[in-house]
Amino acid sequence: MMERSAAISGSIPSANARARQRALLEVSVVYALILLVLWTPDPWQTLFWGIALALMMAITCKSFTGMDAMGLGATNFRRSLWAVGLAFAMAVVAVVLAGNLHTLHMPANPLLCIRHYGGYALWAFIQQFGLQCFFLSRLIRLLPDGKSAAAVAAILFATVHLPSPLLMLAALIWGFVACLLFLEYRTLYPLVIAHAILGIALGISVPAQADHNMLVGLSYFKYMHNAAKAPPLSQP
Repeated sequence: MMERSAAISGSIPSANARARQRALLEVSVVYALILLVLWTPDPWQTLFWGIALALMMAITCKSFTGMDAMGLGATNFRRSLWAVGLAFAMAVVAVVLAGNLHTLHMPANPLLCIRHYGGYALWAFIQQFGLQCFFLSRLIRLLPDGKSAAAVAAILFATVHLPSPLLMLAALIWGFVACLLFLEYRTLYPLVIAHAILGIALGISVPAQADHNMLVGLSYFKYMHNAAKAPPLSQP
């Protein structure tokens, strides 16, 4: 009986160790693929993007623990809506300041506005899903507490916005805050809405010369190259 109890107790650390190793491997592989997406030119960039997204979704589906546990349910949605209100207030302040500083720039017509920012809202969902449902949920298994996991997730989130200083800083701050909010409320949707609001406000308030049209990775330098080759504006 004692031998059986010892065997059972010995299997628990072994199972935990295997879970930690699997989590570390999953984080490392997907993160490496994301870096390849950012720093590889087309057509390889598109290929790596498809592989990274498919692998992340496959791993997430395999380890699926339920809608609420993954933050995809409606639990605490209303309680966390204050984050959306705060993001909207910050966006209004940014737009007003940009208007006064004459840096505000909008798409040429409403159709372009819907197409451009509708696509960004979808991109905000993908980013938050990856940050919370994939990376944070695995970093929690690897690190001693939720705040440590949130900090590391935010750092990873910031590094995939290299080499843009502005976007790296914004991603670091927002990534940490979003992870803490997710751990508190365990709901993804208000974070997606807040992310979309803040990102759009940043995009229309900051001059393209400063944020390179919110491009990161290899595209950041392509913007610099294309801007350098562009002919100067004609004088009236």
